[in-house]
Amino acid sequence: MSDLDEARLAAWMDAHVEGFSGLSAVEKFSGGQSNPTYRIDAASGSYVLRRKPFGPILPSAHAVEREHRLIAALHPIGFPVARPYGLCEDPEVIGAPFYIMEMVEGRTLWDGALPGMMPAERTAHYNAIVDTLAALHAVDYEAVGLGDYGKPGNYFARQVERWSKQYRASQTDDLPEVDRLIEFLPQTLPEQTRTSIVHGDFRIDNMIFAAEGPRVLAVLDWELSTLGDPLADFSYFLMSWATEPEGRSGVKGLAGPQTGIPTLEAMVERYCAATGRDGVPQLDWYFAYNLFRLVGIVQGIKKRLIDGNASSAQAAKTVERLPGLVAAAWGFAQKAGAE
Repeated sequence: MSDLDEARLAAWMDAHVEGFSGLSAVEKFSGGQSNPTYRIDAASGSYVLRRKPFGPILPSAHAVEREHRLIAALHPIGFPVARPYGLCEDPEVIGAPFYIMEMVEGRTLWDGALPGMMPAERTAHYNAIVDTLAALHAVDYEAVGLGDYGKPGNYFARQVERWSKQYRASQTDDLPEVDRLIEFLPQTLPEQTRTSIVHGDFRIDNMIFAAEGPRVLAVLDWELSTLGDPLADFSYFLMSWATEPEGRSGVKGLAGPQTGIPTLEAMVERYCAATGRDGVPQLDWYFAYNLFRLVGIVQGIKKRLIDGNASSAQAAKTVERLPGLVAAAWGFAQKAGAE
């Protein structure tokens, strides 16, 4: 049994999901501390449900409505996302707003080191990832109806303010280095030269690859998406090259011809060629910002854990990373000139 009212869910899907019939099983996916996600099996096929967490949550967090709107805009133009089938904003149906999308069958690659692959395969997979990101940033967001999906103006200014507020709203400890980051980042904002759709959590394990070959079938987890500076996404992706290889996305020290994992410089060159840039400015500020944002996210998970409202057994393990994230964020800030 899942924690959803399956009878009410089946009735809603009968009424709102084209072709749906015969709900047979609902199973919650493990992992992910954010929006709880379920596999739904039915006579008509398999589906995925994403919902907001039950219980009290921060006002701007867990916006499944925005996720649904985004994939509904991107799917028709051929960008790799799951097909959306319907959005339910009525919390009475299963206890929280949710949406239904197709179940994309393929491979999820959890380890950025790509164990078991030949060097050429690793290179091809990383090239596919960065090409997918470049394609996202090339989408004409006005043309697909997302002109109002984010506010105009400096993305990083808004994001630093947002994550500072989120951190303060869920703060449980006194961490002086976070206070210093909250002071340093707004005073040193880089100039924004472009605006695009920004995924917000673009990394190797947030996509599904074809069963064979380096083709991205679907980019997942659009909860943090908005309009903003594409360098936010790209620098976040590059964080993998500054992160220890611990079976997650980190590939620090692994890049080069022997492994086939492209160097950070090769990824920058490929992305810039695809997007018509002549380079990416000094990355230390962007790395400090990205780690600060992760601090805000993990602090939110810590607060939900303390409140008994975290959706994953992994939550406690994630929270253990908080001191290391804070130290790393401040380290990059110092490289970027913080004192």
